[in-house]
Amino acid sequence: MDAIRLVGSGSTRCSGRVEIYYNNSWGTVCDDGWGLNDAEVVCRQINCGSALQAPPSAHFGAGTGQIWLDDVTCSGNESSLTTCVHNQFGSHNCVHWEDAGVICSGPIRLAGPGSTRCSGRVEVYHSKSWGTVCDDGWDLNDAEVVCRQLNCGSALQAPRSAYFGAGTGQIWLNNVTCSRSESSLIGCQHSGFGSNTCEHGQDAAVICSGEIH
Repeated sequence: MDAIRLVGSGSTRCSGRVEIYYNNSWGTVCDDGWGLNDAEVVCRQINCGSALQAPPSAHFGAGTGQIWLDDVTCSGNESSLTTCVHNQFGSHNCVHWEDAGVICSGPIRLAGPGSTRCSGRVEVYHSKSWGTVCDDGWDLNDAEVVCRQLNCGSALQAPRSAYFGAGTGQIWLNNVTCSRSESSLIGCQHSGFGSNTCEHGQDAAVICSGEIH
């Protein structure tokens, strides 16, 4: 797996200046042609859900050292940023004030048969694996937080009982109780990661109104 990290002023685990490790040193990515498809690949690569923004112009501060990638063109489906089309490593016409960044939704995604970017089974990333949310107490308040976190507008429905199919692996959250004002689902009250007596037939889902531009 490529070594990739998000760093810089104001960065978090899921937002920051994109840097990749190549030839024994960390370097940046130039923002020429940088967009949401490129950011989408980065967010997925680091288990940070989907891309909300692809800020150009050293939004998280200018990096130092090499500028490794330029003219990056991803379809959005690639498994890693360096498998996207780009100039040769280190071949660019940029300065560090053009360093590219990403802002990802965080460790949350929508999945399952019939899912879209803004509707699906809710899955969260914890302890190095993706898992589902049990529908005990699942309602529109909880779905509202998920929809906002994914930049998908407001919640139209909060389907229960594995509406988008049953997930696999861990059931990370149960008895989720959001007030609607939280910035992320894991910031809501819940009974503790992995603490539940649920089955995947109870996997919770959301249907959001759609992407907000």
